[in-house]
Amino acid sequence: MTTTETGRALSEALNPGMEAALEASYGHLVPGLAEGIVDFAYGRQYARPGLSLRDRYLATIAALAALGGQTRPQLKVNIAAGRKAGLTRQEIGEVIWQMSLYGGFPSAINALNAALEVFDEEGAEDV
Repeated sequence: MTTTETGRALSEALNPGMEAALEASYGHLVPGLAEGIVDFAYGRQYARPGLSLRDRYLATIAALAALGGQTRPQLKVNIAAGRKAGLTRQEIGEVIWQMSLYGGFPSAINALNAALEVFDEEGAEDV
Protein backbone atom coordinates (compact mmCIF):
# COMPACT_ATOMS: atom_id res chain seq x y z
CA MET A 1 0.00 0.00 0.00
CA THR A 2 1.35 3.46 -0.88
CA THR A 3 1.58 6.25 1.68
CA THR A 4 -1.25 8.02 -0.15
CA GLU A 5 -3.48 4.94 0.16
CA THR A 6 -2.53 4.51 3.81
CA GLY A 7 -3.16 8.20 4.44
CA ARG A 8 -6.48 8.14 2.62
CA ALA A 9 -7.73 5.19 4.70
CA LEU A 10 -6.62 6.82 7.95
CA SER A 11 -7.97 10.28 7.11
CA GLU A 12 -11.34 8.85 6.07
CA ALA A 13 -11.56 6.89 9.33
CA LEU A 14 -10.75 9.95 11.46
CA ASN A 15 -11.97 12.88 9.34
CA PRO A 16 -14.48 11.56 6.80
CA GLY A 17 -14.71 13.76 3.72
CA MET A 18 -11.65 15.85 4.60
CA GLU A 19 -9.77 15.20 1.36
CA ALA A 20 -12.83 16.01 -0.75
CA ALA A 21 -13.48 19.18 1.26
CA LEU A 22 -9.87 20.32 0.83
CA GLU A 23 -10.04 19.58 -2.90
CA ALA A 24 -13.32 21.48 -3.28
CA SER A 25 -11.99 24.50 -1.38
CA TYR A 26 -8.43 24.73 -2.62
CA GLY A 27 -7.95 22.35 -5.57
CA HIS A 28 -8.55 25.04 -8.18
CA LEU A 29 -5.95 27.28 -6.55
CA VAL A 30 -3.36 24.69 -5.47
CA PRO A 31 -3.74 21.47 -7.48
CA GLY A 32 -2.62 18.43 -5.51
CA LEU A 33 -2.92 20.12 -2.10
CA ALA A 34 -5.57 17.71 -0.78
CA GLU A 35 -3.72 14.59 -1.90
CA GLY A 36 -0.45 16.03 -0.59
CA ILE A 37 -1.92 16.60 2.86
CA VAL A 38 -3.42 13.11 2.90
CA ASP A 39 -0.14 11.56 1.78
CA PHE A 40 2.20 13.51 4.05
CA ALA A 41 0.15 14.24 7.18
CA TYR A 42 -1.74 10.96 7.37
CA GLY A 43 0.28 8.49 5.28
CA ARG A 44 3.75 9.57 6.37
CA GLN A 45 3.26 11.22 9.77
CA TYR A 46 0.19 9.91 11.62
CA ALA A 47 0.74 6.37 10.32
CA ARG A 48 4.39 6.23 11.42
CA PRO A 49 5.50 3.68 14.00
CA GLY A 50 7.03 4.89 17.25
CA LEU A 51 4.04 6.67 18.77
CA SER A 52 0.46 5.54 19.03
CA LEU A 53 -2.11 7.43 16.99
CA ARG A 54 -3.63 8.54 20.29
CA ASP A 55 -0.32 10.07 21.43
CA ARG A 56 0.21 11.76 18.08
CA TYR A 57 -3.17 13.47 18.45
CA LEU A 58 -2.32 14.52 22.00
CA ALA A 59 0.85 16.18 20.67
CA THR A 60 -1.04 17.77 17.77
CA ILE A 61 -3.70 19.22 20.06
CA ALA A 62 -1.00 20.59 22.36
CA ALA A 63 0.86 22.26 19.50
CA LEU A 64 -2.27 23.80 18.00
CA ALA A 65 -3.40 25.04 21.42
CA ALA A 66 -0.03 26.69 22.06
CA LEU A 67 -0.04 28.34 18.63
CA GLY A 68 -3.21 30.23 19.50
CA GLY A 69 -6.61 31.22 18.22
CA GLN A 70 -5.70 31.29 14.52
CA THR A 71 -5.59 27.47 14.63
CA ARG A 72 -9.20 27.08 15.87
CA PRO A 73 -10.58 25.26 12.78
CA GLN A 74 -7.66 22.80 12.71
CA LEU A 75 -7.81 22.41 16.48
CA LYS A 76 -11.48 21.39 16.35
CA VAL A 77 -10.82 18.85 13.58
CA ASN A 78 -7.92 17.37 15.53
CA ILE A 79 -9.81 17.27 18.83
CA ALA A 80 -12.59 15.32 17.12
CA ALA A 81 -10.07 12.96 15.54
CA GLY A 82 -8.24 12.63 18.86
CA ARG A 83 -11.50 11.52 20.46
CA LYS A 84 -11.82 8.84 17.76
CA ALA A 85 -8.22 7.83 18.49
CA GLY A 86 -9.10 7.25 22.17
CA LEU A 87 -8.44 10.54 23.98
CA THR A 88 -10.81 11.42 26.81
CA ARG A 89 -12.28 14.86 27.32
CA GLN A 90 -10.25 15.22 30.51
CA GLU A 91 -6.98 14.35 28.74
CA ILE A 92 -7.72 16.90 26.03
CA GLY A 93 -8.59 19.54 28.63
CA GLU A 94 -5.43 18.85 30.61
CA VAL A 95 -3.09 18.98 27.63
CA ILE A 96 -4.66 22.24 26.49
CA TRP A 97 -4.34 23.72 29.98
CA GLN A 98 -0.69 22.58 30.15
CA MET A 99 -0.08 24.67 27.04
CA SER A 100 -1.11 27.82 28.95
CA LEU A 101 2.49 27.81 30.20
CA TYR A 102 3.82 28.01 26.64
CA GLY A 103 1.17 29.71 24.53
CA GLY A 104 -0.36 31.88 27.24
CA PHE A 105 -3.71 31.93 29.01
CA PRO A 106 -5.66 33.49 26.12
CA SER A 107 -4.53 30.72 23.75
CA ALA A 108 -5.43 28.04 26.27
CA ILE A 109 -8.85 29.55 27.00
CA ASN A 110 -9.56 29.81 23.25
CA ALA A 111 -8.50 26.18 22.80
CA LEU A 112 -10.68 25.06 25.72
CA ASN A 113 -13.64 26.86 24.13
CA ALA A 114 -12.95 25.03 20.84
CA ALA A 115 -12.82 21.74 22.76
CA LEU A 116 -16.15 22.49 24.45
CA GLU A 117 -17.71 23.09 21.03
CA VAL A 118 -16.46 19.71 19.82
CA PHE A 119 -17.70 18.00 22.98
CA ASP A 120 -21.12 19.64 22.62
CA GLU A 121 -21.31 18.41 19.01
CA GLU A 122 -20.47 14.87 20.23
CA GLY A 123 -23.32 14.82 22.72
CA ALA A 124 -22.75 12.07 25.28
CA GLU A 125 -20.07 12.54 27.93
CA ASP A 126 -17.16 10.22 28.76
CA VAL A 127 -18.07 7.42 31.14
